[in-house]
Amino acid sequence: MSVPYLQELTLRLALGAANLDSSNVTLHTAWLRQQQRSDGGFAGREGECDPYYTAFALRALWVAGDLDSELAANAGQFLRQRLGQRESVIDMISLIFAAAICEMAVGEVVIPDDEVSSGEGWRVNVGNLLESLRTDDGGYAKTPEGRAGSTYQTFLTVLCYQLIDLPIPNSNQIESFLKRQMHPEGGFLEIRAAKRAGVNPTAAAIGTLKALGKLQPQDHTSTIDFLSEMQSDEGGLSANTRIPFADLLSSFTGLLTLIDLDAMNSIDVSAVRKYAMSMQSPAGGFYGFALDQTADVEYSFYGISTLSLCQL
Repeated sequence: MSVPYLQELTLRLALGAANLDSSNVTLHTAWLRQQQRSDGGFAGREGECDPYYTAFALRALWVAGDLDSELAANAGQFLRQRLGQRESVIDMISLIFAAAICEMAVGEVVIPDDEVSSGEGWRVNVGNLLESLRTDDGGYAKTPEGRAGSTYQTFLTVLCYQLIDLPIPNSNQIESFLKRQMHPEGGFLEIRAAKRAGVNPTAAAIGTLKALGKLQPQDHTSTIDFLSEMQSDEGGLSANTRIPFADLLSSFTGLLTLIDLDAMNSIDVSAVRKYAMSMQSPAGGFYGFALDQTADVEYSFYGISTLSLCQL
C-alpha cells in the first residue's frame, strides 16, 4: 500500500528541516509551542482555537522535529472534544489531518478505530459528507450547495480519503476534472469561472494527481513555465499574474510543485530561501508577505516548510 500523500510530504519536509540551522529552527518551534492554549488547541490571529490552525501548528512542529508526546496529548484532548461537534467542512478535514499527525508522530490516538456516530461508522459518515460535496464536473465543491468543483477542495478531499483509509470514489472523474481546470497558458484554475490560473490551485492539481498516482511530469511543461514566471523580484512566488508581490504560501506551494515536476532548477531556489528568511519575525514565527506585521501559525508552517524544501 502506498504511503498517504500527507505523510510522504511531511517526511520529505522533515528531511530538509534536519539540515537547517538548529538555533533558527528552535526560535520558531519555541514560538509555536507558546501559541498552544489551555484547551490544547491553536488559534489564528483572532478568535478561539480551531482544528484548522491546530493542524498547521502540529504539522510545523512535526516537520521541525519538536512534536513531543505531551504537546500532542494536549492537542489530542482538544481534537477529541471537537469530534462530536458539527464542524465546517474545512475544519472537519483539518481535524482529520491533525488527528493523523498526532498518531503518526507520537502514537497519540485521537480517532479510535471503533469510533461511531449516529449508529454508523465514523469514517463512513465522513465519506458520505465528502461525497455530498461532489459536483457534476467530477470535482468537489467547498459546500454542499456548490455547483462547480474547486481544485483546492478536490485536493483536500482526496487527502482526507487517504487518511481515513477509504477508497476514493470515481478517481477517473477527478482526473478528467483536473484536465478541464488547466489553463491554456499554463497552470490551473481554482474554479471553472476563474479568468486566470493561480499558483495555489496549480499546486493543488499537481498534488492531487500525485496522490492518485496519475502524475506524469513530462505532461506539464506549460505548468513548469507558468510557475517559473511567478517568481518575483523579491525572490518568492506571487499568487497569480495580477498580484505584484510574493507571499509565503505561494512560495511554498510553487516550489513544492516544481520539485514534484522534477523542475526545481527552473527557478532561483537561493532567492526563494532568502525571501523566506526575510519573512521571519525576530520573536519567532513567520509573516505572510512583505507588508504583513503579525506572525501566525499557518504562515509559520509555510516558512519552515519553504526553508526545508530549499535544502532538498
